[in-house]
Amino acid sequence: MAMFKVTLADIALLRDPLASIAEIIDEGTFKAGKDGLRFVAADRAMVAVVDFSMAPTAFEKYEASADDGKEQKLGLNITNLLSVLKRAGTGDKLSMELTGAKMQITIEGTSKRRFVVPLLDLGDEEVPPVDQLDFKAAVQVKSDVLMNGVNDAEIIADSIIFETTPAKFLMLAEGDTNRAELELEKGSDALVELRSQGTVKARYALDYLKKIMKAAKISDSVTIEYGEDYPMRLSFAAGDKACVRFVLAPRVVEN
Repeated sequence: MAMFKVTLADIALLRDPLASIAEIIDEGTFKAGKDGLRFVAADRAMVAVVDFSMAPTAFEKYEASADDGKEQKLGLNITNLLSVLKRAGTGDKLSMELTGAKMQITIEGTSKRRFVVPLLDLGDEEVPPVDQLDFKAAVQVKSDVLMNGVNDAEIIADSIIFETTPAKFLMLAEGDTNRAELELEKGSDALVELRSQGTVKARYALDYLKKIMKAAKISDSVTIEYGEDYPMRLSFAAGDKACVRFVLAPRVVEN
């Protein structure tokens, strides 16, 4: 029998990643199974892919099964779901339960409020095979440092260059006459980890990075993996409870 019934005390584990995802993708299918809740989708332009997961241990109560004994598919409008989650206050508890073709959401605190949102009948969407990516560089930095680099670059250009060597990590934006640069050397407190196969450089769109950075609320640090003129993967993890990853296509400048 199809079932999806969960209770979540830390609503931010779901709300904060969805705030970032909703900036890129408006609807999609969540899959709920024995390993937890997962959402994988690409934006319409095929520039970004989102991979969000929550472990069963993130929930106070977690029950999920499908009629075939596999994963339960839940097609939802991300924006509508996020609007409901934003109605929760500090200390509130969230419950979600599948009732027919609808999802009943209950927010319980000083009062009990119920919302009902319809499930969408969505087909299987094409998602690029991002699991097969091979990255030449990886850095883990404090989330606020990455945000500063993105915000600095935004006043200069519409794209940003990431460059890594075995000794340092660099974020660079250049306009006709202006330039913004953020540099972290190996050993810096803000640079948690640095691995690079030589010098690796790639350019990415700032408008997507600004949207992605909304997920930084769930984690003090972010892991950035990329290659030379190659897709980038940014990973934000809340311990072993929740993780959201974004894969962003590079902006290749033709000579």
